[in-house]
Amino acid sequence: MQKQSPRRSSAKPAGVKVVERNKTDAAHSSLERMLTLLDLFTISAPVRPVTELVNYLGTSRSTSYRYIKALHAAGLLEAVANGRYVLGPRIMELDRQLRMTNPLYQGAGPILRELVQSTGHSALLCALNQDSVMCIREDLTGASPPVLFSRGQRQPLLFGAGAKVILPYVPSHRLIRIFEQHNRDIAKAGLGTDWQGFKHHLAGIRRDGYCATYGEVNPGVFGVAAPVFNGDDLVVGSILIAGAAERPSGKDLRNYGQVTVAAARRLTQFLARHLDDRVHPPRAFGSLSARGRD
Repeated sequence: MQKQSPRRSSAKPAGVKVVERNKTDAAHSSLERMLTLLDLFTISAPVRPVTELVNYLGTSRSTSYRYIKALHAAGLLEAVANGRYVLGPRIMELDRQLRMTNPLYQGAGPILRELVQSTGHSALLCALNQDSVMCIREDLTGASPPVLFSRGQRQPLLFGAGAKVILPYVPSHRLIRIFEQHNRDIAKAGLGTDWQGFKHHLAGIRRDGYCATYGEVNPGVFGVAAPVFNGDDLVVGSILIAGAAERPSGKDLRNYGQVTVAAARRLTQFLARHLDDRVHPPRAFGSLSARGRD
């Protein structure tokens, strides 16, 4: 009788999966650490010496220099004189690509210009970005205040008309988490001191169709915003008008609200006609409810 060869087990040795997962986690952590270098470059500190970058990373010198070299090779950092770095040209290339290919950005251009002409105030387009909004397009008047929220700036969802007007369209389970994590900021933003008060304020914004604020982001600046939706009826951002003036009257705010709602509706219709996978809420807000439902 022929003796059978022992079957080879297809199972991996104990601990292999853990090791593989640890390697993946380590690689992900290294990538995150490397990309955080970009956060060091700000308007007040646009140039950074290599020593600051190395110290910030807190890794070995060889690892730190490898990260810096990788970002430089990708064009995200640019070397200048005396061992200093600035943000690289690749960022400008990516910005140009976004402006040329993003339907939200493209569709808003003529709408913002008409808002400026009809109201005499600056008009802005904000895009939802996880737990914040970012201004991605602007059409400014000559009298636009220098402190105005502007392209490339980000702000939390709780402050300013362009952010607050998005909140009523966040599903309840997500709103509960926001309230639990930011209840103090919610009270500071005038959105209620408890869960029921928070829901009540958001219901009022949703009922009006727009949100108006004064001095919440910058002193002496008012904003009136309306939400923008994509072809799937999911909120993706907001359109707002803003300017420096004395606190507008209730009648003025209602008039501004009407024209802003009409502008946001036009952009929503544009996005519906040009249904595109590039216009979707961030993954964190992927389950946002449609406008007509809770």
